[in-house]
Amino acid sequence: MKKHNFYAGPSILPEYTIKNTAEAVVNFAGTGLSVMEVSHRSKEFVAVMDEAISLVKELLDVPAGYEVIFVGGGASTQFCMVPFNLLKTKAAYLNTGAWSTKAIKEAKFFGEVVEVASSKDKNFNYIPKGFDVPADADYLHITSNNTIYGTEIKTDLDLGVRLVADMSSDIFSRPIDVSKYDVIYGGAQKNLAPAGVTFVIVKQDALGKVDRAIPTMLDYRTHIDKESMFNTPPALPVFAALQTLKWLKNMGGVAEMQKKNIEKAALLYDEIDSNKFFKATVEAEEDRSLMNICFVMNDEYVELEKDFMELATSKGCVGIKGHRSVGGFRASTYNALPKESVEVLVAAMKEFASKH
Repeated sequence: MKKHNFYAGPSILPEYTIKNTAEAVVNFAGTGLSVMEVSHRSKEFVAVMDEAISLVKELLDVPAGYEVIFVGGGASTQFCMVPFNLLKTKAAYLNTGAWSTKAIKEAKFFGEVVEVASSKDKNFNYIPKGFDVPADADYLHITSNNTIYGTEIKTDLDLGVRLVADMSSDIFSRPIDVSKYDVIYGGAQKNLAPAGVTFVIVKQDALGKVDRAIPTMLDYRTHIDKESMFNTPPALPVFAALQTLKWLKNMGGVAEMQKKNIEKAALLYDEIDSNKFFKATVEAEEDRSLMNICFVMNDEYVELEKDFMELATSKGCVGIKGHRSVGGFRASTYNALPKESVEVLVAAMKEFASKH
């Protein structure tokens, strides 16, 4: 039976990425060695890193004055690195879920943090709007997509302050105006590569402004100067990321991905809204994530949740169980997920409704 992979992360990768990475594990670039055992300073791997960086810049139309680096530590390390490098006196944070909450906690070690707005009052099921950002804030930090609660900021905010964004789960899903940001970062395991590598896009002019000493490994300039080779990078995930970037380019780039993602999400949200057994956890359509579609059983049918899970699983749908902190269901519809998989899930929902 074909599997339809809705896991939130690590998550589905393009077949192109899996096939090419599997081949490189056996024989990388004709060396007769595995990509897991060659030096990161070999000309073959340096070429991989260089091409991956170049393709990130090309696909996102990264302007001059920005650098792309690949590092370890996940987005969670970036919660610390961002304020370490950028927070001089005050930083503004928009709190839209678990990950932004964690980012706020880390930033408080480095200076004043202003929580400009929060959706915690309604269990993070909406994106706050109409909030003010202090004019003297060094930056406004946002989490553009919230994997647990299913909300997403789908545009580049223009609030008169430089932006920093955790885009772990929606990077490459839509065009981005990179010029509005000082830093864009994310763990790659949701929409780019296997777990283990973190991408960072950073504006060079934003660096070197703080007075504090920054440990070598936590200074963005270290990794920029050494072209992501200061220490041994996570070679296998970087190679896989390159394959996904090539696939994205072959598929028409991020604008084409956005069209496909809108179509997939509309298909599933339409069924959720019209099927009496289910309801979306995010009511406002403009706040609904295109990457992580969260829904639950309607109140009067909660006892049937296990029955639907069993039916969906029997159709090959895997990974649709909601995050342990919220329950319900979550269908992650990342770039690599084909429309066919969404159609199978929708068909299962229809069948469930007809049986009950």
